[in-house]
Amino acid sequence: MPEIRIVDVTNRDGEQTARIVLSKLQKTVLNILLDEMGIYGSELGFPLNPHEWNYINSNVELTEIENDDGRPVIENLRLEGWSRAVAGDVEQALANTELTHLNLSISTSQQMLEWKFRGKFSPEDIIKMMTDAVRAALEGGCTSVGINAEDASRTDLEFLKDFGLAGKEAGAEILRYCDTLGYDDPFTIAERMAWLAREVQMSLETHCHNDLGLAVANSVAGAVATCEAGQDAYINTTVNGVGERAGNADLVSCILALRHSSGLSEKGYLDEGIDLTKAWRLAKYVATSFGLPIPINQPGVGANAFAHESGIHADGALKDRHNYELYAFEDLGRGHDELSRTGREILTGLHGGTSGLEYVYSHMDLAFRDAEHAKEILNLVQYANLMNQSPLTEEELQFIFHHPAIARKLLTYTP
Repeated sequence: MPEIRIVDVTNRDGEQTARIVLSKLQKTVLNILLDEMGIYGSELGFPLNPHEWNYINSNVELTEIENDDGRPVIENLRLEGWSRAVAGDVEQALANTELTHLNLSISTSQQMLEWKFRGKFSPEDIIKMMTDAVRAALEGGCTSVGINAEDASRTDLEFLKDFGLAGKEAGAEILRYCDTLGYDDPFTIAERMAWLAREVQMSLETHCHNDLGLAVANSVAGAVATCEAGQDAYINTTVNGVGERAGNADLVSCILALRHSSGLSEKGYLDEGIDLTKAWRLAKYVATSFGLPIPINQPGVGANAFAHESGIHADGALKDRHNYELYAFEDLGRGHDELSRTGREILTGLHGGTSGLEYVYSHMDLAFRDAEHAKEILNLVQYANLMNQSPLTEEELQFIFHHPAIARKLLTYTP
């Protein structure tokens, strides 16, 4: 049976959102949390950019380094890079990173050909650039390649078919349908992607923006239609729906829709390996890292997602949560008490010392081997705090303690 897999793009499309940014340490911890949640893939960044090279290669290294339990730090998450569909860009990206999957993007709509490229490229040029880039990726060591049709929702379907077939013949495995402006609706995207899946006979991927508030609905509709047409589907998401302009399809919302909506819950297309109980921790970490509070009405993870004040609602929820809740808060990893200190607090960071560092780590049941070990970790914690420009989270402190050599690479830049 066809399957829907999630490829999260918070570390690429989410992080290129105006006014917000993540450090390489934060992007790495995010990949680890996505892996723990059972998400299929992470589009982790731009392998053409030199400032991404240490980070990307360090994350690839984490797929080989084992935790204390003998399992890789990043065990199953497929690490994907984004590149323009330009052979030269691909060659340089692969010369400097160890990635084995690339998503190659190029605009396909008449609007973009005329007004972005200013008429420099014909439709035939677009296909040739894409196929040259696919071949360059495979020759450069990639084991799989995806092709992205930017502005697919405003692209002629026959051209999308030709684009997909040419990419498939060159060796691409996945065609990404980009609703770049959030232009589609659930009906149009389902119809268009079902037709494409039948005509091209390859896996399709939704990449939906939220300009009209339809990103989740469009993503789910397009993916399900692809499966109904007999092909595997991928959904691009971001954590908490961050993304350019009005954002992208929210990770948790897409999963909840596929698991609990009336028409989809019994179809069974969604990847069964996803552990939704990790959602709360993931959503909180991303909100903290971006400095963007989770919206109060965010599905599943918002402060009001399980809040009932109305007398009728409160009475009904107390009698049986199914009266006013489609899913349980425990399903999202919620329900535990979260403590906030109101007295003395000992922190560690840019100006910290070893005494404070030892105190903080002792509350995580971690102890240093000796003074040199403490000095090494303190140095990394200080630089990490400087890079993040915010207090380090427990996840980040844990990572630095257990993987200091990788942390040092993540903190190293060469302008």
